[in-house]
Amino acid sequence: MLKRVFDLCCSLVGLILLLPVFLGISIWVKLDSSGSVFFKQIRVGRYGRDFVIYKFRTMIVDAEKVGLKVTVGKDPRITTPGSFIRRNKLDELPQLLNVLLGDMSLVGPRPEVPEFMCQYSADIRDKILSVRPGITDLASIEYTNEAEILAAAVDPKTAYINEVMPSKARYYLEYVENHSLILDIIIIFKTLKKIIF
Repeated sequence: MLKRVFDLCCSLVGLILLLPVFLGISIWVKLDSSGSVFFKQIRVGRYGRDFVIYKFRTMIVDAEKVGLKVTVGKDPRITTPGSFIRRNKLDELPQLLNVLLGDMSLVGPRPEVPEFMCQYSADIRDKILSVRPGITDLASIEYTNEAEILAAAVDPKTAYINEVMPSKARYYLEYVENHSLILDIIIIFKTLKKIIF
């Protein structure tokens, strides 16, 4: 209950304070290319319930129809503003709406698309999905260069499933077993430090 109150207060204040940033990014994305300002995608949430995640669109329209569901290196589908937005993690800001709606938390395991979530064994999947997915977590801090890692792989999709996902799962399970409001605050500050430096 305390975690949910914390999420609600922070997401509401964040949305209000960041309104000028939202407007600026929206205008930049819209002026650069046609299509929606937001990228919407189905992700797997708490207890296995699907939800729609919101991000600022950083790729061409219908990018998933012409490429993978993971970003690899200097992906040609990324737009000019998209490169800056992704590098500074600004594409994740609309997920404050997901937090407000109750689909996500500020901190928790990153939500996967159904195609990748089903790659986990049932017991690991159930543990990960026992908490709300988050905007940030320890795995996100560790894998800020995920696109570069996958770019070095012969088969990026296979590398993501066999190498990246198991490593992320260890962070997810550690969080599920030890999560607390204090830990959430620590992870939020670590995330901000990582982005700034």
